[in-house]
Amino acid sequence: MRKVALLVALLSFVSMAPASASGLGFDLDSATIPDLQARMARGKLDSVRLTSAYVDRIHAIDPKVRSILVVNPAVRAEAAESDARRRTGRLRGPLDGIPVLLKDNIDTRSMDTTAGSRALRAKPTADAVLVKRLRAAGAVILGKANLSEWANFRAAKPTSGWSGVGGQTHNPYVLDRNPCGSSAGSAAAVAASLAQVAIGSETDGSVVCPAGMTGTVGHKPSLGLVSRTGVVPISAEQDTAGPMARSVVDVAITLSALQGRDHADPATWRYPVTQPRDYAALLRPDALRGARIGLWRLPVLGPDVDAVMSQAAEVLKRRGATVVEVDLPYQARLAELEFPALLTEFHRDIDKYLAGRPDVPRDLAALIAYNRSDPLEQTCFAGQELFEQALAAPGPDDPAYRAQRAELTDLAKRSIDEVVAKYRLDAIAAPTNPPAWKTDCATGDNDVIPSSTPAAVAGYPAVTVPAGFVGPLPVGISFMAGRWADARVLSLGAAYERAANARRAPNYLPTIG
Repeated sequence: MRKVALLVALLSFVSMAPASASGLGFDLDSATIPDLQARMARGKLDSVRLTSAYVDRIHAIDPKVRSILVVNPAVRAEAAESDARRRTGRLRGPLDGIPVLLKDNIDTRSMDTTAGSRALRAKPTADAVLVKRLRAAGAVILGKANLSEWANFRAAKPTSGWSGVGGQTHNPYVLDRNPCGSSAGSAAAVAASLAQVAIGSETDGSVVCPAGMTGTVGHKPSLGLVSRTGVVPISAEQDTAGPMARSVVDVAITLSALQGRDHADPATWRYPVTQPRDYAALLRPDALRGARIGLWRLPVLGPDVDAVMSQAAEVLKRRGATVVEVDLPYQARLAELEFPALLTEFHRDIDKYLAGRPDVPRDLAALIAYNRSDPLEQTCFAGQELFEQALAAPGPDDPAYRAQRAELTDLAKRSIDEVVAKYRLDAIAAPTNPPAWKTDCATGDNDVIPSSTPAAVAGYPAVTVPAGFVGPLPVGISFMAGRWADARVLSLGAAYERAANARRAPNYLPTIG
């Protein structure tokens, strides 16, 4: 009887879930931005209808997924403005009229920006620079996505996708499984077709892991490609925002709008004048032909994931790539050095950020005091060990810290550069994630995900695309290369995406054995 009741509940929910039932007359899940723009150009669709379809799906489906914190109250007005621009021939580019969701550690002056913490329930004084760029490109700001509170940098054993503001985000493929973090809501919303594009952020794995775990595409750009001004920080040495979507082309279009120099963000001062303006135009279906790809298998992720990587290697070979088995050096030392460096950098950078926000705690010490006073901040993981360790960490001028950070960044770059040079590679590919673990506040995350660290610490680009499944749970494959090689990894990822055709829409299973 229990199995029958479970099946009935499942079928009743799935029946309302397919994106083909959006009322738009086409499958929203598989539609790309170019598809949508073509329909709007022919008068078969407009931004108000598209945006309304997403808002309707949020109301219908997100109570099960819990990926959205708030829908922008002005979202339909913004869509109507885009439609007016279209009627008068004043479109701002391919992102005009497209609904974009923001991770809630990205400042928006019209909506609270909380980083998932109840301590930050207030509106910033200005939009983040990347939000200004999205608006300049005509994007419709759909709302704010839930995230792992403080981007998973509060407790020693956090639960990804949980925040004091939004509760627990669920993986749309199996609802009691974790979406990974910290861009959990951004990834889950895109996977469930609750947004066309979402913006996440990453210090180490926070874009690529949630994208991999939810069967979506996520791009961690080169450090300095996208402004961090107005994004709640962990570390200026590693942080970057990046786009997430159901296709590489949508990610490429969004990255083109996001990128650029910012006088307030020194990392962007190195942004090359030769960097492409339109990444989507550089996506080549034959990009894998003649490419040399290093496959970093990472058997620690288990035999099921390795089997997916073997299938991925065959796809690469069939499309004309040479696949070379590689192992990246220095990983143990990177793991040893990264965490102490981040403690120092978080204390420095969060104090600087909070100083510019009205009506919130003034510094890290005040955040710690707030968490001790708010019982709701302790309803999943109660600890704030990382906050406390960061408060006691050496300052940024400490000679030992500076030496550790220099060694850390150097080894991360060498771990990629030396392998690329030795084997004459165009990129390194690796499994992005294990199958999603069961969400459990008592035990926290069960994550072993080393593949993101080299590119994250080095400041190099990485893109993850769906590679396959372990049972009903998605596994991604990441392509990484040297700094500013964003166009290359996106093109390789798009060619693999086309060849593998590995993504399928989620079924919102309540659980699995």
